[in-house]
Amino acid sequence: MAKEDKKQTTVGLSVKKDENSSEWYTQVIQKTELADYSVVSGCIVFRPYSYQIWDNIKNFFDAKIRKSGVDNAYFPMFIPESLLMKEQEHVAGFTPEVAWVTHAGDTKLSERLAIRPTSETIMYDSYSKWIRSYNDLPLRINQWNSVVRWEFKHAIPFLRTREFLWQEGHTVFATQKDAGDEVLEILDYYAEVFEDLLAIPVIKGKKTESEKFAGALYSTTVETYLPVKKAIQGATSHCLGQNFAKAFDIKFVDRDGETKLAWQNSWGLSTRTIGIMILMHGDDKGLVLPPRVAPITAVIIPILFDKTKDMLLKKANELKKMLSEDYTVKLDDRADYRPGWKFNEWELKGVPLRIELGPKDLENEQVMIARRDTGKKTAVKWKDLKKGVDRLLNEMHKNLYEKAKAHLKESIRDVKDWKEFMKAVHDKKWVKAHHCGNADCEASIKEKSGGLKTNCIPFEQPKKLGKCVLCGKPAKYEVLFAKSY
Repeated sequence: MAKEDKKQTTVGLSVKKDENSSEWYTQVIQKTELADYSVVSGCIVFRPYSYQIWDNIKNFFDAKIRKSGVDNAYFPMFIPESLLMKEQEHVAGFTPEVAWVTHAGDTKLSERLAIRPTSETIMYDSYSKWIRSYNDLPLRINQWNSVVRWEFKHAIPFLRTREFLWQEGHTVFATQKDAGDEVLEILDYYAEVFEDLLAIPVIKGKKTESEKFAGALYSTTVETYLPVKKAIQGATSHCLGQNFAKAFDIKFVDRDGETKLAWQNSWGLSTRTIGIMILMHGDDKGLVLPPRVAPITAVIIPILFDKTKDMLLKKANELKKMLSEDYTVKLDDRADYRPGWKFNEWELKGVPLRIELGPKDLENEQVMIARRDTGKKTAVKWKDLKKGVDRLLNEMHKNLYEKAKAHLKESIRDVKDWKEFMKAVHDKKWVKAHHCGNADCEASIKEKSGGLKTNCIPFEQPKKLGKCVLCGKPAKYEVLFAKSY
């Protein structure tokens, strides 16, 4: 039993989320075996538990874009410097973060190669050769890959690392309308990832000119506000306009026989989603995984005694087989750990449902099912187990979403003037205010407020706009401000 006691002191969390969120987050990702730190500064190891979550997100989104007509492909991770420099606004936004390959062995390369910070330039070089007429459009390609951005900020696993996993879609259209329609279509898919899969409400909107993607005509985004009092960008869908088409000579002969520049989009969703999920739903016991993304849907824990051990294990295996047709189920039949220790371990790992099976449950032909989000236990008959599990999982998803939605609503504060703005900043709220749209004024707000920046201009705007919260000039739109990851 000494081994068990020693382990029990190391498995649980030693800090509370609302008292030290940074240490809490670090302990959660390590003790739940989501990630490990790498010997390469700023990079992490995605352990199987987190990679399965990413796979679930990937499969969900991939099915949507494939149904929409997007094809997957793969392009080189090395980008010649001459290609990266073709679109000046774009390269200016990424040059500080680019990692360069300068040598092959001991031989210096004739041209530096950038390790992919994003793939516009390497992909559009190919697009310029593939596209000749309107019959070649639309061209809609996505790739699943990693990118490297050599940030010098403090690395936070999943949220900000020098290498991360993502998808990047790059599409080409004949008209601005077709491109614009796809921008919003993809943004809706991103909202579904967060709301239907991760149980996280988001606000859809447009980035200000200062915050848009480098080289884009405009950028749209899904944003949310975390319990740790910071906003975070979930995913972005950009209309690139014709900027890259001009730089890379992406033209086509239209139906009217005229040669025209193409319209382009790019859009991306990354493993940042995992960090957002952890921070939104996790509690003082550890992870709380939304059922539709959890690597393990339910864990069966038989309460073993010598007299009934064989019968309990036989029934537990039967129940596992029954549920495994629809869910990913783990049977924890380790004999050298007490049930209470197992309960704590699987709670820490955030498994949505814990199914307990003891001697009395054998007599009553039932199990006791505990939900991770509420801890509430429900007795479910064996014959109703599939229906019961399905019902409880749906209830859990709905509860997580509604709880997060209530948090989001409570976090947003509408302000009318600078005094109210700074009071909201002090209270660590997501500040909603009218703004003139001037970039210099936007920069002044960031400076005067201690680092708050614009997150997005929500699509839902008030019918009437007043004066800018800082300069007092007529407002152009209502915008959300916060300190952000």
